[in-house]
Amino acid sequence: MTQPSRVFLYAELQLSAPFTEDLWTEINQAMHTVPGMRSKTWLSGINNHSVGGFYEFDSVESARAYAEGMLADFAKTANTSLSVKLFDGDVVAEASKDMNSPFFIN
Repeated sequence: MTQPSRVFLYAELQLSAPFTEDLWTEINQAMHTVPGMRSKTWLSGINNHSVGGFYEFDSVESARAYAEGMLADFAKTANTSLSVKLFDGDVVAEASKDMNSPFFIN
């Protein structure tokens, strides 16, 4: 089976933190060094301030390394649960282009 060249990762931490610059400034700096990460869109839960993200990676290996490394380490440090899911970005490309997804603009 061919590995996808575009992998999306969804992650959510079971914690409540208002989304302020204090939250993301330092974390963003560290994430700029993550191998294979192409982008991150921060997520903040409506009414509950759960913190999460929608990421794009260049491979399953890069996405897993981030999830099992830096992301899991942060969850342990914050003493919170973490939910992570990986998605194949190649198989959904045509359908996503038809829906004007910003991840599939040529």
